[in-house]
Amino acid sequence: MAARIRKNDLVYIRSGNDKGKTGKVLAIDAEKQTVLVEGINIMWKHQKRTQERRGGRVQQLAPIHMSKVQPVDPGTNKGTRVKFVTRDGKKLRVAAKTGAELGNSSDR
Repeated sequence: MAARIRKNDLVYIRSGNDKGKTGKVLAIDAEKQTVLVEGINIMWKHQKRTQERRGGRVQQLAPIHMSKVQPVDPGTNKGTRVKFVTRDGKKLRVAAKTGAELGNSSDR
């Protein structure tokens, strides 16, 4: 099945503490169906002191489920559903309402 969300996509956060924000997808875990989004879902990790590093609290990105994000429509700058269409023999992702193309297939 083709991926509706890909790395480097600009996505809209649909729910949670960061609802309404947008960010760039940094990584995708297809098996767990989660994504890492830049600046979204930042958590504190408490690290014990070792010989190599100081102890303390460190901020890090936590994954968010794919169902909680939508690609951003380039025309309206709002979250959109994704449709797949074939143009010139290539399968493309397009915004469901406006039909605007969402990224290129070379972005993978």
